[in-house]
Amino acid sequence: MNEMQINHTANPRHIRLIPITDSDLPFLLKVYAGTRADEMALTGWKEDQIAEFLEMQFRMQHHSYTTQYHNSSLDKILYKGEEAGRFYVDRRDNEIRIIDIALLPEFRRKGIGGQLFKSVMEEAAQTGKSVSIHVEKFNPALQFYQKLGFHSVVDRGVYLFMEWLPENQLAEME
Repeated sequence: MNEMQINHTANPRHIRLIPITDSDLPFLLKVYAGTRADEMALTGWKEDQIAEFLEMQFRMQHHSYTTQYHNSSLDKILYKGEEAGRFYVDRRDNEIRIIDIALLPEFRRKGIGGQLFKSVMEEAAQTGKSVSIHVEKFNPALQFYQKLGFHSVVDRGVYLFMEWLPENQLAEME
């Protein structure tokens, strides 16, 4: 198995987050579809069936995110001025929940996700909060999260609920 490198090489000055608007929905659907491409290739469905299915799934997910997480930051990721992905974060009293991070395939493994996680983890450390995320067990990003220091807290079947604690909180637990 290849060792996944934590790549923080993307220059943070090249990464911008801007709040999503309804006009971003076609782009966000494209990002969502990019996260499901390998899975959809296994279905044997026609392209129009896949497109219809993904649009339906995206709309349900988007509705869920916008109704379930009222005080969240739902942002579009720009990298060097280009639309690269989405980063959804919910800041709570005791934790920062990463709702979702997804990048278009051509922007993956450039350090963008690493920089975004690093930023959230620094914020959590400064405010004494944990960082949490749900991840599918078969998601290749699972290794990335583990290398960042996230550990599995709850096994929810298909998903793992993972958490990262700042060093000061880890010391208190010991």
